[in-house]
Amino acid sequence: MARTRAPSATPCNGDRKLTTGARSVSWALAQYAHAMTDIKVDKKPSAPKWEIDARDSIRKAIRRYTKPLQEIVARDANEGDTRLLVTDFLCEGLGFDKFEDLSTEFAVRGEFADYGVRIDKQLVAFIEVKRAAQKLGVKHLRQVETYAVKEGLEWLILTNGQSWQAYHTYAKTGQQVATHLVLEVDILGDGPIAQKIDDLFYLHRIALKRGRIDELWKRKAATSAVALSDVLLTDSVIAAVRKEIRRASGYHPEPTELVRIIRSEVVRPDLLVR
Repeated sequence: MARTRAPSATPCNGDRKLTTGARSVSWALAQYAHAMTDIKVDKKPSAPKWEIDARDSIRKAIRRYTKPLQEIVARDANEGDTRLLVTDFLCEGLGFDKFEDLSTEFAVRGEFADYGVRIDKQLVAFIEVKRAAQKLGVKHLRQVETYAVKEGLEWLILTNGQSWQAYHTYAKTGQQVATHLVLEVDILGDGPIAQKIDDLFYLHRIALKRGRIDELWKRKAATSAVALSDVLLTDSVIAAVRKEIRRASGYHPEPTELVRIIRSEVVRPDLLVR
């Protein structure tokens, strides 16, 4: 009886092609994966280490002093007790050295500021402290503003431990003192801690040293209501407004007429009196 031969295990031509194709695909994928590991993905540049460290110290200080601050507000602690907490926050949170950077009862021509702030031995700001439960007001601002003008300083800070206000002040000889609120932070407020850290960062010693608060002031001053009212009255803007009015209505007003209308009806009068 004839014996039946078993089928050969050798793949046919079609199978060989499929195997070769699969290997080629696998090789290509491996090469692609290897190439991808060599591609550098652009990442958002992180902040410099000094800024990260400053923000971290502020975050820790907010968390550490929130409860003690709540307690001294609740018992209406006096100004002296408030200063103790403020000093600790300035040192632990804002990076100041109490011996090198802070001078208490700083003498200003017969009067005394609560703190004189020095950076590298240069006087840069005054800090006025009020008791924790006291609301900061114009009276307190005028007090420390006087100190700053006498010493030729641009920066002054008001605080009761809970609220921190930073003001820029400027006075030319023979002109009225111009003082503007640049930032305000309420440590016990409902806002997110990230925003509080962002604002308090400008009061950190190293940020003051690097002029970050000066940059903030320049940005705010450039886009203030006063600055924008000046822009509205420039010749180029008036010319553009005339052109648009003529295009829209066919009427071509005189520049003096537009200036009068903007001054009397568009811009608040207090922004034009300087």
